[in-house]
Amino acid sequence: MTFDENKPIFLQVKEQIEDQIVNDQLKEHEQIPSTTQLVQLYKINHLTISKGINLLVENGIIYKKRGVGMFVAENAKDQLLKERKETFLDQYMRPMLEEAEKLGISREELISMMKGSEEL
Repeated sequence: MTFDENKPIFLQVKEQIEDQIVNDQLKEHEQIPSTTQLVQLYKINHLTISKGINLLVENGIIYKKRGVGMFVAENAKDQLLKERKETFLDQYMRPMLEEAEKLGISREELISMMKGSEEL
């Protein structure tokens, strides 16, 4: 994995694990790779991996079983999809609708534009 220098690496590790959950590569109650395995995989500091993992634990996406490992929490995928849809709405849809309104583009025109972009 190549890292984006404009974003903290621990967040990128967190997002990589989230992507695996959203894409069904990791399923509910399935064990995720250990911190040591992730250190070897990404070739980064143990504390960086731990920081990303701890965010997932705090957000209820994964849970730890002492002495056993870390596992994907129940409903983690649904929670992540909900959060990502809200983020998509805030970061992309609302600004797009505001700009369309400034330009006098109707919702019907926007829908037509989106349908036409499927060919791209």
